[in-house]
Amino acid sequence: MAQILVVDDEVGIRELLSEILADEGHQVLLAESASDARRLRERHQPDLVLLDIWMPDTDGISLLKEWAASGQLGMPVVMMSGHGTIETAVEATRIGALDYLEKPIALQRLLATVKRALRNHEAVAPRELSLAMLGRSPALAEIRKRLAQLAQSGAPLMLRGERGMRPELFARLVAAAGAPFVDGPALLAEPSSETLARAGGGVLFVGDLSGLGREERKNLEFLLARADKHKARVVSFSTLDVRALTEKHEFDAGTLARLSELVLKLPALREFAEDVPDLAALMLAQLVEARACPPRRLSVAALNALRHHSWPGNLAELESVVKNLALGALEEDVALEDVERVLAAHAGATPPPEIALDRPYREARETFERLYFEHLLARENGSMSKVAERSGLERTHLYRKLKALGLPVGRREET
Repeated sequence: MAQILVVDDEVGIRELLSEILADEGHQVLLAESASDARRLRERHQPDLVLLDIWMPDTDGISLLKEWAASGQLGMPVVMMSGHGTIETAVEATRIGALDYLEKPIALQRLLATVKRALRNHEAVAPRELSLAMLGRSPALAEIRKRLAQLAQSGAPLMLRGERGMRPELFARLVAAAGAPFVDGPALLAEPSSETLARAGGGVLFVGDLSGLGREERKNLEFLLARADKHKARVVSFSTLDVRALTEKHEFDAGTLARLSELVLKLPALREFAEDVPDLAALMLAQLVEARACPPRRLSVAALNALRHHSWPGNLAELESVVKNLALGALEEDVALEDVERVLAAHAGATPPPEIALDRPYREARETFERLYFEHLLARENGSMSKVAERSGLERTHLYRKLKALGLPVGRREET
């Protein structure tokens, strides 16, 4: 049977629900506060949570929001309250709660709700990684705003960026909530009116354009010519500019002109390093939710080390590192030593970004400086005193330089 977490500050309610659910064959975990609930949820990944709204430390709605924002609502949650309102129930379901039980809880209503919630849990697919709740860094916050603005248009959009950027995560921000998002190699393998119909009102996403063969390019032309009729928007991604796609990959100039009616450059992961801790924690939570690894938590030191890494392989590299940490760490808390071990193993696996020598001198210099200081920050684990010593720059000058390059400032507490 199922494992059910009951969260309520009233001991009588906890004991009563525990007896009823145990009689039904379920394993019951009990928490009297939000802090207990967090700990038990991380350690046991329950199949269902019965969550009281009114608790002394953190109310149930706030805890529900916290789990939703961090991608930890991989299980159904049923809210409970003895003096709730319709507005509270509506807010809870909007955030992600499956149902709402009013105290005193009728036995048949409880059992029916639990049965439905567990059946629903079996049918729910694992939550996908999303950038919708992130944006600590100015770079990611700005790109999200631009994508929200571009979402108002139906014109084809070309995203530009480095390899490993997981561009589909950005493309999903263009699609309205609940709208179709059709992605993958099958999209160009057998294009058809049915494919366009499935994407109607949503997005047709085409991955790296430079990797398309002749037949796939022809099929893309077919979809592009008919997308407007089905109100499907084509969003594509390329690591190369339009000129390079034309000259090196034999793209039809007219097709590229249509694909690039709107163009938006994506920031590399190093440009939104402030979001790396949240991204890493979310990726790890998904692995734990999917039971792909034992319960894991990233320590503060581990998160800081990830934040200061240069990430030449971008989001794809971060995902690979997090998966290695999840499966390779010996303790529940992933430590700094674990991160250093995994990053050392990854070193050299991904070539660093190249400096384009055909750029104007000023742009080429800025690219070199960014790579140089990213390397020093990663090597010295964010220690500003050591970076200043290695670079031969005075600390105040170093702070100004990092700020001008859009790089995160490392640890300031050292002298």
